[in-house]
Amino acid sequence: MVLRIEVTPHDIMASRFAISPLIVTHHALWILSARREAGEWRAWAGRMREPYGRLLLTHPGLGAMVALFRERRYNADFPAPPPAGVNTPFEAEIAVVRATPAARAHAEIARNLEGMPRLPDSVGDVLSSPDVVRLFAEALTAIWEEIVSPAWPRFHAILERDVVQRAGRLATYGWAAALDDLTPRVRWRPDGVIEVLSRDADEAYRLGGRGLLFIPTVFPIGVGSYLENHWPYAISYPARGTGIPPETPDGLAGLIGRTRSRLLLELATPATTTQLVTLLELSLGTVGGHISALRRAGLVTGSRTGRGVLYHRTALGDSLVSPSDLRP
Repeated sequence: MVLRIEVTPHDIMASRFAISPLIVTHHALWILSARREAGEWRAWAGRMREPYGRLLLTHPGLGAMVALFRERRYNADFPAPPPAGVNTPFEAEIAVVRATPAARAHAEIARNLEGMPRLPDSVGDVLSSPDVVRLFAEALTAIWEEIVSPAWPRFHAILERDVVQRAGRLATYGWAAALDDLTPRVRWRPDGVIEVLSRDADEAYRLGGRGLLFIPTVFPIGVGSYLENHWPYAISYPARGTGIPPETPDGLAGLIGRTRSRLLLELATPATTTQLVTLLELSLGTVGGHISALRRAGLVTGSRTGRGVLYHRTALGDSLVSPSDLRP
């Protein structure tokens, strides 16, 4: 089954990328509930399972929301709608969730439940409750505040550098370049159609100049689509650069030092100095000094993007890193 999204030349100008703390929080639940493999976030998920278990006991909306999760089928949209802006804060996003009319929430839940096995009565009571929107919003807020928010600086740096690189590709080279390596389930056809593999029925949509919203996530959730008329048409996808190995190869570390090796590995995906400061948890001066040394050695180079500089490895820098050490 395939979702087909027809685009026009005007849709490139209208398309944009956005970072959503709410959608990342929602995706974290897939990992914490073991509905999806944690992948490179296995250690983080292991540390967070105790507080997640505590929140399950105190927030009835949490277990009910997780019970609705199903892969590559319709999942209710109202708990994690696409954001209105590029960097919308969590508080503004959760306010949109809280404003969801109960009738629409129940309609989405009913659609979500189609074809699913009967859920426990305790879950069904929450899902049919007139307070289901409030209960879901309270559960999401608790997960954000206690689990996701402390890790948000690193998450945001990963998402931001993916957005900068991919948005540049879209503006400069068009759809094919922007969608390349987005996910195997999304592909560009030269006749002006984005195809998204799905287990639901074949469907066709037209952007008609409204553009498409791209929302990266740090978690290995796969692609998600928002193709309802009351939302901006949007696709969520796993960001590049989340799987850089935390330990540097001994041979490379012995040659240029462990910190510079780590920096070189991080630049498998281009990044700004500010992003590298967050990702490496080092001071601005320290990162700047290492970048300068690597530039002088011809291992990295920079290109100006707006008011910042985006650093990436040169061919020589790539040659120092074994292909087996690279994680897209």
